[in-house]
Amino acid sequence: MSQFAPVPYTELNSRQKENYNFHKVAARMADYGFNCLRLTDDWQGADFIACHIDGETFLKVQLKGRLVIDRKYQGKGIHVAFILGDAAYLYDHDRLVAHLEANGLIGDDSVTWHERGFRSWPTPPVWAINFLEEFRI
Repeated sequence: MSQFAPVPYTELNSRQKENYNFHKVAARMADYGFNCLRLTDDWQGADFIACHIDGETFLKVQLKGRLVIDRKYQGKGIHVAFILGDAAYLYDHDRLVAHLEANGLIGDDSVTWHERGFRSWPTPPVWAINFLEEFRI
């Protein structure tokens, strides 16, 4: 019998879930040559910095529990990471917003986006999964 027993994600509190998600995303990013450095508090909108082995690529990453866009991240070079089932995604926030606007996917009737400057999808719609496929890690 193993001395290690998996703990169900649902049993974790919100801080523990954030730590869990960080380590899961960081482990996947290591496969692509990134070292992820956790920040003690948000720096320029980032929860962590991902440094590539090329010595030139640095990503400011905001860790989320779902697909999200937020005006406070616009123009800051933020990437957003989230886990969905067995998949993890790391997308360029501004590129997603541009895609939504260019394709009419965030309509004028979206109060959350146009009035509050925020929109999230607990379960990404089909168009989002298609867009995010390029950003699957």
